[in-house]
Amino acid sequence: MSEVDGATLIARSLKHQGIDHLFGVVGFPVGPIATAAQQEGINYIGMRNEQAASYAAQAYGYMTGRPGACLTVTGPGVVHGLAGLANAQQNCWPMILIGGASETYRGGMGAFQEERQVLIATPFCKFAHGIESVGRIPYYVEMATRQAIYGRPGATYLDIADDIITGSCDTDKVVEAAKCPDPPRIQTMPEYVEQALDVLQSAERPLVIIGKGMAFSRAENEVRAFIEKTQLPFLASPMGKGVMPDDHPLSVGASRSLALQQADVVFLMGSRFNWIMHFGLPPRYNKDVRVIQLDIEPEAMHQNKPAEVALVGDGKAIVGQLNKALENRQWFYPKDTPWRQMIAKKADENTAQIRPQIDDDEAPANYFRALRDVAAWMPKDAILSAEGAGTMDIGLTQLPSFNARSCLNAGTYGTMGVGLGQAIAACIVHPDQPVIHLSGDSAIGFSGMEMETLVRYNFPAKIVVLNNGGIGPGMPEIPENPMFNMKPSALIYGARYDRVMEAFGGKGFFVEDPKDLRGALDEAMNFRGPALVNVVISQGSARKAQEFGWHS
Repeated sequence: MSEVDGATLIARSLKHQGIDHLFGVVGFPVGPIATAAQQEGINYIGMRNEQAASYAAQAYGYMTGRPGACLTVTGPGVVHGLAGLANAQQNCWPMILIGGASETYRGGMGAFQEERQVLIATPFCKFAHGIESVGRIPYYVEMATRQAIYGRPGATYLDIADDIITGSCDTDKVVEAAKCPDPPRIQTMPEYVEQALDVLQSAERPLVIIGKGMAFSRAENEVRAFIEKTQLPFLASPMGKGVMPDDHPLSVGASRSLALQQADVVFLMGSRFNWIMHFGLPPRYNKDVRVIQLDIEPEAMHQNKPAEVALVGDGKAIVGQLNKALENRQWFYPKDTPWRQMIAKKADENTAQIRPQIDDDEAPANYFRALRDVAAWMPKDAILSAEGAGTMDIGLTQLPSFNARSCLNAGTYGTMGVGLGQAIAACIVHPDQPVIHLSGDSAIGFSGMEMETLVRYNFPAKIVVLNNGGIGPGMPEIPENPMFNMKPSALIYGARYDRVMEAFGGKGFFVEDPKDLRGALDEAMNFRGPALVNVVISQGSARKAQEFGWHS
């Protein structure tokens, strides 16, 4: 009678569930799992920190639709991995965090790195469980997979002790589990579809807000058909960018605040009225705005602002229903309306306001001038991973996205440090597309050692660091007694992150004059491996004056 050990069984179970990449940091007791994963045909990507590994796993889940998997050691390793677990849960991305644990027979004894890991993981995920026997491993892996992708996608956690990993059982005692199929695409009631179209047709100032829920549901073709048929103005959320191309004439991205404030009907399509969308409340919205909401989760309906029409179900399926119903309606939103004219006028005003900064060749560059060259250089099929404060906020307004799931950023949780992990995941999921990581000099510090991971696996990501010496603006020089006199947000201005990349074996470029930027970017793109372009920008550079604070 043959036996199978726990490490092999967990690797086989992951493979059986369609998970073919595993990100992690090995050590006690999970090393055998990583080895078994490779033997079972799973690609193992060794990272430098569990946080970055977990960020890569959750982005992999978003881009592929099956859970990304992350492997961590006991105690502190699991604690580090919780960062990506929480980020995945808030972003509604499918992920499985697998944490090694101390031996079951030493529970409560103060074992090496002993921690109540299921307890601490539970608040940050949909499902958390300890595996109590080798034979039940497939059961729990299937359950974690199903919980991650069914309903609103999210994070799951499996805890596996050393004696379960190294233990074994007879193969005929293994609790076999079928592969979890992709979730069913749930439609809404036909009468709700008609109600939604009636509300849109009655609107004077309609607006569609396209969120990353539409990207995850692979609904870009349906959404594009809907917008083209209805001719409704739309706004993309930060990770809804690319579901509709950013350069589409119906995009209100350049007049975002006005569009939100003045709309009388908002179709919240796979997005949420959270802090990113200002909770749906005045003064950022009309107090009488009518809402149509589309979401996979019934409990998400009516949060912060009641919806007049609630469309519960799969984004791709429901927008398909809307398109089918539109075949019986001879209606589209007219082009020459005061609303469309108001949006266009404000967009022109905003564009004119930042034009002097875009055209300013003075050194050091401002954000807009640097991003002008990055936008012209970045291929249309690129995957962008962006993070930072001003770098990301301004960058997402200046760097257009043209394809769904091609813009990764700090997301719902507003997390710094996600960028390089997400870029690594993008290099794996899209090996034939350029991967660009745009980072502030503060953000690159969170996970900068993953540059070594890029070089080790020859992932050809191109990193652009906008360097202003601070979290936000920094200080030009380090003063005497820096612990008392330096701004708390200050970093070394002009620090040579490019040399860090070169030390690992990649290519680095240092740009102090904006006139040299495009040449450096082109050289970086032509380099066959990972490269970093370190751009010194003015410490006085900032966004244009905003009517509302970012957190208002």
